[in-house]
Amino acid sequence: MGLFDRLRKGLARTREKVAGGVRAILPIGKPIDDKLLNDLQDTLLLADVGPTTVAKLIDVTRQAWKHGKIREAQEIAAFIQEHVVAMWPPADRSIRFAPDGPTVILVTGINGSGKTTSVAKLSNHLTREGKTVILGACDTYRAAAIEQLTEWSNRIGVQIVKHKHGADPGAVAYDACDAALARKADVLLIDTAGRLHTQDHLMRELGKIQKVVERKIPGAPHEVLLVLDATIGQNAVNQARVFSQHVSLTGIILAKLDGSAKGGIVIGIRDQLNVPVKFVGLGETPEDIEPFDPAQFMIAMFATE
Repeated sequence: MGLFDRLRKGLARTREKVAGGVRAILPIGKPIDDKLLNDLQDTLLLADVGPTTVAKLIDVTRQAWKHGKIREAQEIAAFIQEHVVAMWPPADRSIRFAPDGPTVILVTGINGSGKTTSVAKLSNHLTREGKTVILGACDTYRAAAIEQLTEWSNRIGVQIVKHKHGADPGAVAYDACDAALARKADVLLIDTAGRLHTQDHLMRELGKIQKVVERKIPGAPHEVLLVLDATIGQNAVNQARVFSQHVSLTGIILAKLDGSAKGGIVIGIRDQLNVPVKFVGLGETPEDIEPFDPAQFMIAMFATE
């Protein structure tokens, strides 16, 4: 199954809300009017795009209509798709690899978001691209996380740096940086402790890990990726907002986009926080992660068949 087919399957719930509404309110040949735009607003809200972002999308659509750029209902879907795709320049969707030395990617998120599994999937993705990867098991608060990441490292065939359960995560980060430098790894992927965005002491610990990495490797971390559960809707925006107050987020891994999520949250996060979704998780196997392609995503989201 190709990326488009998997995205289409994963966005089934969104499409039920969006495409069904699109078919009903945007028929071919129907002139645009205020009632139609109000109906479109309701449809986008049902897809979890979020009220602030929906208001902006409706406003730009209304302005395009008023200025004669679009005239009929069937033109609206393509107009919105083009507008959303323009929010993701290619540079924003790519991993920012370090020009020299290891690229350090710090991965965070709350327990249950799919964080550790996403680290493993990203490790597998980078390995398949020919990168040498080392994993840093800095989630020392949960013994199962170390065991889980160790199992993934064995399955994927990458090295891992770990300490015992309860160890100082900053010390693990320090040793992982040393290992990445000594072994000339291309990428160091650091898995941090799952934490609620309301746990200030753990959020401060996350900032400490970032500072350790900054001191050890110039320019690091080159990416700070937040794993979000696509099924939690607008709460994902709140999580991302709080995490961004403690670390410099550069991107999102949107996990669990495989059938039960309303994917409009992707657009809301980008618009409200200016943080791009860089990868999407589309299943349970190591291969089930893909770089985010906004054009494919929007086509799958609005597909009517």
